[in-house]
Amino acid sequence: MLVGEDFRLETYFSRWEFKAKHHLSASDAESWTLRELLDMGGAEAAAAFDAQWLGYTETFGSPRLRTLIASTYERCDAEDVLCFAGAEEGLFVAAHALLDRGDHAIVVTPNYQAAETVPLSICEVSGVALDPEQNWALDPGRIAAAIRPNTRLVSINFPHNPTGTIIPPETLTSLIELCRAHGLWLLSDEVYRPLGPNPQRQLPQVADLYERGVSLNVLSKAYGLPGLRIGWIALRDRAALSRMERLKHYLSICNSAPSEALACIALAHRERIIARNNALLRDNLARIERFFGEFPALFEWYRPDGGCIAYPRYRGPGTVDAFADDLVEKAGVLILPAGIYRSALTPTPTDRFRVGYGRARLADALAAFGDYLRERYAA
Repeated sequence: MLVGEDFRLETYFSRWEFKAKHHLSASDAESWTLRELLDMGGAEAAAAFDAQWLGYTETFGSPRLRTLIASTYERCDAEDVLCFAGAEEGLFVAAHALLDRGDHAIVVTPNYQAAETVPLSICEVSGVALDPEQNWALDPGRIAAAIRPNTRLVSINFPHNPTGTIIPPETLTSLIELCRAHGLWLLSDEVYRPLGPNPQRQLPQVADLYERGVSLNVLSKAYGLPGLRIGWIALRDRAALSRMERLKHYLSICNSAPSEALACIALAHRERIIARNNALLRDNLARIERFFGEFPALFEWYRPDGGCIAYPRYRGPGTVDAFADDLVEKAGVLILPAGIYRSALTPTPTDRFRVGYGRARLADALAAFGDYLRERYAA
């Protein structure tokens, strides 16, 4: 199977991510160095890493890695976890394991593009849009109205990409009750959990709440370790998880042994890692809020609930896509314009752009952004 449409975000990043001086659209927390991670594990972990055998690993992931991942859930065991080479592979595999031609899926929009294009390459898909005028609220009634006799899966993502919204717990409860009543899979992209200005605001993980709940996560975002390429799915339906494992045989087959070893160190010290990243994020959120407050005629800012990204409105002249192109070309500041997040399923806002505030050099990016705005819009 080939998805026919270009992955707009990755195509845009291929052009600018490593060329732009200031990556203000980054969706991950500040990364760690190899030495920092090994030091975190101590002398024993460093020695074990030096002696790491570089053969194949288990397709499901190493037993220790899966045990550590399972410890982050309330009701999942190591046997309920399947590891992947990043979250993207997990999303791809889940769609192909749970959907067939003739089925129907429901996807929340706007979204990470693969959340809709991968299911669309398999079956019919309906979109249910978050409401930007109501703080990106999700109406479970609209999910219910979209269900058909052949619906098999509902796909959600909270904290949400690109808005950073988190639905209320009662909304998640309603979704689970709805899916249970109709026998639907609930695929929950939880890659930004537990990152956010208020860690207490985070939702429970659906694999803990629902027997057909599929929790997708990764070390890339909240842990700041995208270079490890370690993601996973937690799912208590082991027959479905086994189908996913067989599909992985056609893709990565297994994960990198050094990455799994480093992932074990990270998960063993997850509280320290998340605490540092959330402290940085809180400082950065205050900084970026002050910045957008200086330019109320050009931008409409709102405070995201979780994750490390937001989706403010552009109020200036011209389109936001043209503005973003000019900003990166003239000031070296990379943001993601609304065109990246357009959907084939529903209308999506055309006047928004994604910014990230999880990395350490945010002040430099905002300084360059401010210089550009003052020069361009000087009276």
